[in-house]
Amino acid sequence: MDEFALIRMLNRSRSTVVSDHPESGVSVGIGDDAAVLRPTGGKELVVSCDTMVESVHFKPETMTYEDIGYKAMASSLSDIAAMGAEPRWALVALAAPRSSSPERLRELYDGLYACAERYGTSIVGGDTASSPSGLTVTVTVIGEAGAGGSLLRSAAKAGDAVFITGPLGGSAAGLRFLLERGGLAGPLEELPERIRPLARAHRLPEPRIDAGRLLARAKPGMCGALNDISDGLASEAWEIAEASGVQVTLYGDRIPVSDELRDYAAASAHDPLDWALYGGEDYELVGTVRQEYAAELASTFERAGKRIWFVGEVDSAVTGSADGKVGVTLVRAGADAGVPVGKRGYNHFA
Repeated sequence: MDEFALIRMLNRSRSTVVSDHPESGVSVGIGDDAAVLRPTGGKELVVSCDTMVESVHFKPETMTYEDIGYKAMASSLSDIAAMGAEPRWALVALAAPRSSSPERLRELYDGLYACAERYGTSIVGGDTASSPSGLTVTVTVIGEAGAGGSLLRSAAKAGDAVFITGPLGGSAAGLRFLLERGGLAGPLEELPERIRPLARAHRLPEPRIDAGRLLARAKPGMCGALNDISDGLASEAWEIAEASGVQVTLYGDRIPVSDELRDYAAASAHDPLDWALYGGEDYELVGTVRQEYAAELASTFERAGKRIWFVGEVDSAVTGSADGKVGVTLVRAGADAGVPVGKRGYNHFA
């Protein structure tokens, strides 16, 4: 199968047809040299690109090819959610070895399209190329932010409360379990019932588009900084601290983890807080809210059938901290004082 036959097979019956999707904003989709899009008047474009590399971001031993495609799209959509924007369009670039099974690649695209369609995103083009070894998937997502603009990680201020949108650590725990059992990725239903939520968190993460949407529509000035938790809470808190020039304090006993995670951590002699802080790939959001609006924001989420957890606070930058300016501190349960948190978390070139 040559390149063009492969493209037709991967995108068959999926090209965006304007007449079928009048609100998609797509004038020309897959099938030409470039897509032609119609941005919504008065909105800003928000663009993000994310790459997943075999053996670095995923292992076929622990994920199906459909999982890989779904997660590749989800990780890019999560960046759009972290800006408080609405995802609209996506471009997919695939590099695969010549020996790749067309059926496996089709499964990968099934996952890409399933996630894109779940979150109202049109795949409008991309590229395919051969790879000397291993599979690489790059997804570029274009979103739109309203008149109030995007939510930035540089907007935290002293006095803010720190919140997150869901339990953490599930993805890292799920990966550990799958590796310990020797891979053999199969249907989630075949896994032990108490492990399924952890394996699902790793294989089929859900970007928090809903939470980003609520935050973007909140009262002006209510939400401060925002970031998605792709590399672990500790790493993302450091990004907010550095971008905003502040000190972030996290309280370990306030960071939510699921009952399934606690059970598995106890059985494997692992600290669940370690997974929550440093595991990554949870794709929840971490942000700050002006203290006077914290209760109102929590009520906004409750009315939408959702929840946020307040896990810390923001202080002015502390002279003499780790880098002389900003930092992140963790106060563990029962401790009288906090300890500095390093910039641990996934880092490609650390």
